[in-house]
Amino acid sequence: MNAPVRSVKDGFSGAPLSDAAAWDAYVAAHPDATPFHSRAWCEAVAKATGHRCHLVAARNAAGILTGILPLHHIRSRLFGQALVGSGFAVGGGLLADDPAVAATLAQGAAEMAKSLGVPSVELRGGELPEGEGWSCEEGVYAGFTRDLAADDDAELLAIPRKQRAEVRKALESGLTVTTGQGDAQRRDHYRIYATSVRNLGTPVFPKALFDAVLDAFGDDADILTVREGVRPVASVLSLYWRGTVMPYWGGGLAEARRLRANELMYFALMRHARAKGCTRFDFGRSKVGTGPFAYKKNWGFAPQPLVYARWLAPGETARDTNPNSAKYRLQVDLWKKLPLWAANRLGPLIARGLG
Repeated sequence: MNAPVRSVKDGFSGAPLSDAAAWDAYVAAHPDATPFHSRAWCEAVAKATGHRCHLVAARNAAGILTGILPLHHIRSRLFGQALVGSGFAVGGGLLADDPAVAATLAQGAAEMAKSLGVPSVELRGGELPEGEGWSCEEGVYAGFTRDLAADDDAELLAIPRKQRAEVRKALESGLTVTTGQGDAQRRDHYRIYATSVRNLGTPVFPKALFDAVLDAFGDDADILTVREGVRPVASVLSLYWRGTVMPYWGGGLAEARRLRANELMYFALMRHARAKGCTRFDFGRSKVGTGPFAYKKNWGFAPQPLVYARWLAPGETARDTNPNSAKYRLQVDLWKKLPLWAANRLGPLIARGLG
């Protein structure tokens, strides 16, 4: 029987909690844990962005962890403040031994927000909390995950006919693929990713965030880049977690579509992931009704609705960080026209506040 849960509000810059090994062990043992619950992710985000991480934790009478909820304290002059579980992640949220512990963790998160003067808590995944101040948001995002096939031939057959034809053309195009974590790979990836998001009208995350994640995850993260000759044209930074590959930050230059570089990139990543022992491909989340949403469906992935939870202090309204919001339409249009050097200088200052 669990003793009452208590909130552990040990923020960190270097090491969280006095017993970091307990955090690692709990995540390693829990079947529903994601990379975004891990200490590696939480410390990388804190190190790269300066957003302090707090851990709401539950222990039983014997002092053993029975639940955790990592929360990054996101601060932004443009977007306001929130405790986000986890920062810059598409997952995370409540991770507990049972619903009762999860409910008390949620209560602890709300209490922490009040004590810090933060108006909201945003949870992306995990059990959905109930209670005063909590609400759920659905219909905005969907996730895309399926099993990897046994080999290249079977993988091609798993892709719908029209998209399969595009992949076959990409495989015959003469483009080449490299993988790694070195400085040159990191520079190429960031330049491509920054160009891609600028073209979408979105500020780019700090390069330090990508470096910190790669350093923290070691062999469980890498960069795959597609090249036309020696020139990189598409690139993706992926995480590997419990047999699942997660292409997380990816993009392509303007000519990537003409070259079918993205088709080669994701098919090559499937091949690379199988060689690493992966059996699942997590294509990530996309906003419903967008181009990326349709693109992933074209690959044969079925959308799975995602539901997120939010706590708001009385009288407060939710942060609006959706670039598709009418509120930001003018800013998005203007951002697309910025020179890349300006977007790369200003973008991280803005994007670090999105969390």
